[in-house]
Amino acid sequence: MKTAANRLKDLAEAPLGRLLARYSWPALVSMTLNALYSVVDRVYIGQGCGQDAMAGLTLAFPVLMVLVAVGVFIGAGHAALISIKLGEGDMPACEKILGELVALKLILFLALPPLMLLFLEPLLRWTGGAGVTPAALGQGCAYLRIVLCSNLFCHLAFGLSSAMRSEGAVKSSMMCMVVGFGANLLLDPLFIFGLRLGVAGAAWATNIAMFLSCAWALAYYRPGHSVVRLRPACIRLHRAYLGRAAAIGFSPALQQFMGSLVNISLQMALAKWAADAREATAQIAALGVFQMVMMIFFMPVLGVQQGLSPVFGFNWGARNYGRVHRTFVLGLWITTAIVSLAALAQVVCPELIARLFADGSDTAFIRLAGSDLRVSNCMLWCIGVNVVATTYFQSIGHPWTATLLSVLRQFVILIPCVWILPHFFADRTFAVWLALPISDVLCQLATLPPLFSHLRFLRRAAAVRGR
Repeated sequence: MKTAANRLKDLAEAPLGRLLARYSWPALVSMTLNALYSVVDRVYIGQGCGQDAMAGLTLAFPVLMVLVAVGVFIGAGHAALISIKLGEGDMPACEKILGELVALKLILFLALPPLMLLFLEPLLRWTGGAGVTPAALGQGCAYLRIVLCSNLFCHLAFGLSSAMRSEGAVKSSMMCMVVGFGANLLLDPLFIFGLRLGVAGAAWATNIAMFLSCAWALAYYRPGHSVVRLRPACIRLHRAYLGRAAAIGFSPALQQFMGSLVNISLQMALAKWAADAREATAQIAALGVFQMVMMIFFMPVLGVQQGLSPVFGFNWGARNYGRVHRTFVLGLWITTAIVSLAALAQVVCPELIARLFADGSDTAFIRLAGSDLRVSNCMLWCIGVNVVATTYFQSIGHPWTATLLSVLRQFVILIPCVWILPHFFADRTFAVWLALPISDVLCQLATLPPLFSHLRFLRRAAAVRGR
């Protein structure tokens, strides 16, 4: 096992291909397993509980994404700042930043979930629940009431896992997710089918799994084990770091929040343009399939970004600009390859993928979900530039550029397209889905100018410093 000093030396000197592989595959496994929490729930629910249950979980999804956005705002910003401070050799700052991360997670749990529980049903009705069947709305409320009560474990697990990656402990970070996913995989069928708890069973399985992940993460920070120590005296807010960590975390958090708004817009638009409540329920259930398929295919992409982030941050802090540039190019090639394979799979065999989330006898729904997948993700292959550029700017402490790139596709382009295009098509629900590939193309074109400008800076700076 590598020592703490060796892990930091590798960030600065190890061959990039091997380093990125070593950092990305545990992060890839972690992010994929994170996605599979929801995916496994949807597979079991879709196979055994029908369209109403699938639509209910889809209605709940944007609410959970808002909580994820707040968690990312805390976790990603503090993790990136830890990487930068490790590169600068400032260990006391790292310990204060880690303590602040934990303090903010505790504050989050005491504030946001109780507020959401108070207004849960009106919230789901506003996000498209008013247009679906009463059974679908009830399933969404039941799931959220259980999951929100233990949200603290989820956020502590993910926040501490991000901090582990920042100091190079990618395998320990991965195991944090492996423990939780393994528990969820075993408990889901037991609770959903064995105890016949349905959607509530999926929620309880997730709660128990997140508690186990949180316990694993806290065990990693026992004295003498981690590079950055979790000291009880540091678990508080530190004004010297709060603002900068918040600025760095704002971009990925906004990206998550925009994702929630996109899903809300899609739900509302599909409910608005559907002929009746039953069609709206089917379309929103198909949206649930789309969300889970995107998680399956996109989590490996995010795993690669998690692997890139500490390499970007450490070498930027160490002023090793040539290595930063080479890391960007390598990350772009890998990311583009993954999203291209994802697009190809959904164009060639979308119904086969949709069948995972539906009763095999419901052929009409499988055809509907497959058609929506093919249309919505046919241009997914071109989004790699925006994804890697956002990770790069976030990791080097340029939050406002990262923020602009984060909101470009989802807020500036996609949401207007969702509401404008249906007015120009006879099949208005088809037009809602068509907004997705159009926004993919336009976003990548808009990302190129600021990216090329900064890559030129890296090349010039590397030539001046000789590395």
